[in-house]
Amino acid sequence: MLKTPFLAGAGALALLPLSAAAQDHSGHDPHAGHVMPAAERKAAHPVDHSAMDHGTMDHGAMDHSSPATPAEGSGTARLPANEGGHSGLHIDAGDDWMVMTHGFAWGVYTDQSGPRGDDKAYVQSMLMLSSEKQTEWGRIQLKSMLSLEPLMSNYGYPNLFATGETAGGEPLVDRQHPHDLFMELAARVDINVGNDARLFVYGGPVGEPAIGPSAFMHRSSARYNPEAPITHHWFDSTHITYGVATLGYATPAIQFEGSVFTGREPDEKRWNIESPRFDSWSLRGTWTPSPTWTLQASHARLKEPEAQHPGEDEHRTTASVSYANGRGLSATAAYSAKNRDPGDTLTAWLAEVNWDLDDHHTLFGRVENVKNDELFSDHDDPLHDVPFRVTKFQAGYAYRLPLTGPLNLALGGSIAAFDKPRALDVAYGKSPIGATVFARLSIGH
Repeated sequence: MLKTPFLAGAGALALLPLSAAAQDHSGHDPHAGHVMPAAERKAAHPVDHSAMDHGTMDHGAMDHSSPATPAEGSGTARLPANEGGHSGLHIDAGDDWMVMTHGFAWGVYTDQSGPRGDDKAYVQSMLMLSSEKQTEWGRIQLKSMLSLEPLMSNYGYPNLFATGETAGGEPLVDRQHPHDLFMELAARVDINVGNDARLFVYGGPVGEPAIGPSAFMHRSSARYNPEAPITHHWFDSTHITYGVATLGYATPAIQFEGSVFTGREPDEKRWNIESPRFDSWSLRGTWTPSPTWTLQASHARLKEPEAQHPGEDEHRTTASVSYANGRGLSATAAYSAKNRDPGDTLTAWLAEVNWDLDDHHTLFGRVENVKNDELFSDHDDPLHDVPFRVTKFQAGYAYRLPLTGPLNLALGGSIAAFDKPRALDVAYGKSPIGATVFARLSIGH
């Protein structure tokens, strides 16, 4: 593991030599979610964006009662306009193309107590590189996202009551799997159809279909939370999908979209690109009534999504609401029902918040509840396939320290406790605790 932080950091910092040329962010409007043609940018936005911070932006002049162009989350998901989208390096590449890079290397140590607990030092990493061009008829986006998390092995990191995917052919229980090398390789084309309306097509060999809220690592409400939700496979399991095609219609206030995609979750070969199947579908509607709020509802039919449940399809229904006041407070609440076919319906809900108190201090928290029947993978165990409802309570703190240019460092930690049925005391102990500390080096916030 000693070499992993340096490799992950190298990937995230590879574009730093460009920082001197990219300090002029005046062409990037964080509320619009897109880039204006080069000839219009300086005249339209004579603002010093180098001082902008999501916790300190002054949005007092923004009209919070009318729709604004929403921020863009993962895939084609929308976030409140007040979130401003991803920050990072924005480079004018000429011919009206703008290149953006954003990423992090996140060193973490976690100690999860109890009979099933474990401790581990590991590194999470992500590097986004995208390009965008505005035209007279619309917009073109090219998107990529990479991670060096496969270096931590398929067994990932300890995360009590988390389940999903496999390692060594066995289901992962009480651990969070690493992300694949390729998290996104996709393109999006928007075509103007009048009155601020657009038709769009999104897709590629690796992408995210139109299901649920934006994935957790792209939500401001989870920005400094070092742990994946234990409800990840109820809300976010499709955020890395090998083969996606989405067609949608969007205005500043509403978005309707449908996807065809590969239902099976990624396998254990995390360095490659898997063959698409396009055997599943989803529909999602999103309403953004103001820059402060985003609400979505979605339904999907997934073909055999989980390797440990062969022959079982899934109908997944989600609803969520996201909030951002533009002054450092972001929150998300979400619900999901996972109906196995054949099988039972398993539900989950989540509420999380991130509050930047000032330029340096951040509080964050998450409460989630899930009905899970995968906590005992041994078929001979009498509790195998028995569903248990578990609640996780997590609270944390981060100290944010701007370094130089777009580089930022955050130091912090979190503590988690659980409410569970007494039948799980033998396996987990009466009062298991999860304690985590971290150092997050990022390009942008």
